[in-house]
Amino acid sequence: QVQFVESGGGLVQPGGSLRLSCAVSEFALDYYAIGWFRQAPGKEREGISCISSGDDSTSYADSVKGRFTTSKDTAKNTVYLQMDVLRPEDTAVYYCAADLIHRRCTEVNGPTYRIYDYSYWGQGTQVTVSS
Repeated sequence: QVQFVESGGGLVQPGGSLRLSCAVSEFALDYYAIGWFRQAPGKEREGISCISSGDDSTSYADSVKGRFTTSKDTAKNTVYLQMDVLRPEDTAVYYCAADLIHRRCTEVNGPTYRIYDYSYWGQGTQVTVSS
């Protein structure tokens, strides 16, 4: 069973930065858009970013736009999420997954965006933003 592996989480002070990594299957970056998601305690999982296969176009949720950046290294089969200017409300478990329906990202949280299009979920990595 294909499963991605997230890493890089930890405890950081407000205003700080973290970079998360998502190790993906060798074929995934060629065929699928890759999304990042998060789930805070008591809340539903939400999409926060996406990077397309091919042209590397990206999309971000309004809540992280301008602070988070997703990128990928095809040679390392890894997708990254650079998180800057972190806030306490960014505290959550962060996940990555593949959009099995689209190679190019649909607008995150837009009218055609569907979390259930995504698969290969990892175990997640905890990010805690606190002083």
